[in-house]
Amino acid sequence: MKNMMTQQVMTEPKKIIFRQIEIPVPGPDQVLVKIKKIGICGSDIHVYHGTHPYTSYPVTQGHEVSGEIVALGEYVKDLTVGQRITIEPQVFCGRCHPCLHGKYNLCEKLKVMGFQTTGTAGEYFAVDASKVTPIPDSMTWSEGAMLEPLAVTVHAAKRFPDLKGSKVVVLGCGPIGILLAQSVKALGADKVMVTDISDKRLELAKSVGADYAFNTLHKDFGEALLETYGPDKADVIFECAGSDITMDQAIQNARKGSTIILVAVFGKRASVDLAKLNDSELDLNTSMMYRHEDFVDAIRLVEEGRILLKPLQTAHFAFEDYPKAYEYIDNNRETTMKIIIDVDPDAGE
Repeated sequence: MKNMMTQQVMTEPKKIIFRQIEIPVPGPDQVLVKIKKIGICGSDIHVYHGTHPYTSYPVTQGHEVSGEIVALGEYVKDLTVGQRITIEPQVFCGRCHPCLHGKYNLCEKLKVMGFQTTGTAGEYFAVDASKVTPIPDSMTWSEGAMLEPLAVTVHAAKRFPDLKGSKVVVLGCGPIGILLAQSVKALGADKVMVTDISDKRLELAKSVGADYAFNTLHKDFGEALLETYGPDKADVIFECAGSDITMDQAIQNARKGSTIILVAVFGKRASVDLAKLNDSELDLNTSMMYRHEDFVDAIRLVEEGRILLKPLQTAHFAFEDYPKAYEYIDNNRETTMKIIIDVDPDAGE
């Protein structure tokens, strides 16, 4: 194996360089991964534009990833060289109250690779074996790189414990919204209604399983909700758009006593009608990232064919074209879903 590798570094907003560094040597409890594919998500875009509140520069990005194990630390026994894997990018302390109670996704000192600590955007990456999850040979490298956002939506779906047989609304048809629409159906929801202000995104959502789709630029949300589900409305509304407008739509129109779950990350402080929330005795819940079991369920649902990832893959860019990938996203916001960075040019799909 060669001794040097290329690593991506964002030195400031909209400025990406590539540097040569030594290939890391895995520690005794680590594995060395040859990175195959990396997905770009909305939070990465915030970093690119300098609007992410919890990321400083320079930073190496990359947290949606697939790769192949090429070396093992001396204490690693349950993984093998050549194994196809994805990486769970949370770095947690293991000692705070959430960590000690199984909720390490809420760690008081949580860091995420690619944001508060070094990400995977390099040819190789050394990582704790405990953060590695094997993926089946039947899964493509690109699908493997999409398991992280899928785990987000699987976790969010499970935040509503009465999902089986339920009537669901998903506000916002970005990648997370469309993956969530698929996730709730795969986990037992009866019907799913989605909304957005882009016909193209709504068409994609319907093509992968959404039952009803409405463009709220042209159709009042409250009217659409009544037309779809009748006076009993929905059992749960998932907010995946991250705007005051969509959150207000949910609060003003939700069935009294029902549930709203916030999945989106708001870019600024929200302004919401808490009086109406209180008057309707609505449960406002939230969802934060995922845990290992969500990755396991995500892999199973893809293997079973109950969730489709390929239709959300918009375009691929070579590793050295990382800057062009962001330019493409900025110029094609309505039609862009998931951009995949091909770190290993020989990896295929």
